[in-house]
Amino acid sequence: MNRTRHQDIQSKQGIAVLSPPNGSLRRLWFIGTIVLICVSWSMLVFSQERENAIWNAAGTSGNVVLIRHALAPGMGDPPGFTLGDCSTQRILSEEGRVQAVKIGEYFRANGIRKARVFSSQWCRCLDTARLLDLGVVRELPILNSFFGRRELEHQQTQALRKWLAEQHLNEPLVLVSHQVNITALTGIYPASGEMVIIRRSEDGAISVIGTIKTD
Repeated sequence: MNRTRHQDIQSKQGIAVLSPPNGSLRRLWFIGTIVLICVSWSMLVFSQERENAIWNAAGTSGNVVLIRHALAPGMGDPPGFTLGDCSTQRILSEEGRVQAVKIGEYFRANGIRKARVFSSQWCRCLDTARLLDLGVVRELPILNSFFGRRELEHQQTQALRKWLAEQHLNEPLVLVSHQVNITALTGIYPASGEMVIIRRSEDGAISVIGTIKTD
């Protein structure tokens, strides 16, 4: 019985014929796989190039790196929160401390070994800033969280804009703050440890260059 006749009988008997005739489906599968690999590789290269460009911007005059504090489980702060007393605050987990160290290593791996570093006075921000190991950490109250106190949002955000407009950005500047503060300034909702790189123009206007997530 020839092949065609055999396939007809299989079809009539309800048996699926899986072998592609003359290998045509195999060739299509092979071509599709190659195309998928090429597209995936191109996307990977593009993503890496974009991240490199953002890192380059992070060390460029006129730009600022905003960092949401590293991983600190929970939301807000517990009752009895006291500024300066870390035992009353939500603090970095061990994973968060490791994450903060890694962020500092990312800076150095991308050619930024020193920076002017300012931080919210919350312990989880100060610890993140210090673990970056990029320089002396200075407290900046306008970076403090206004979570749960939205009436402070406009006032603090405007104060931060004014402060940024007054800075001489001739060296890397890193600000460690909270999600609500960074979102109010940039419109970006950063994850824990995520960096938002912004451009401050000569007239004080703020624009977002890009973001970099960290593990």
